[in-house]
Amino acid sequence: MAVTRLLTEFGMGSSLRRQDYTGAATRAVRDALWHNSINLAELYGKDKSEMIITVEVGVQDPDALDAEAIAAIFPYGRINVVPRKGGLDVPREDGGAPTVIANVAISVALDVEASA
Repeated sequence: MAVTRLLTEFGMGSSLRRQDYTGAATRAVRDALWHNSINLAELYGKDKSEMIITVEVGVQDPDALDAEAIAAIFPYGRINVVPRKGGLDVPREDGGAPTVIANVAISVALDVEASA
């Protein structure tokens, strides 16, 4: 058997006034999850807990992310949150905290037999 990536989905989220990188990232994860309803594990005769889910999160301050809060969104699977420099901080003309934009890429993999 070999671990094979079967699906990648993308999302975007923002924190308008609080400069909350984790809040923006959790919105981005939910945005990505709303884009699909594929039951991959069941298609391969696997349990949902066997899914290997990698969540790459791009924000301007990756150290400010709470990876456990992001992982807690997923009800099953083995979750790996990978913070990355990315996203966008949009300055506010009034001098307040910038609007934070987070981007995520969620990849789902399973240990499946390679086809011959």
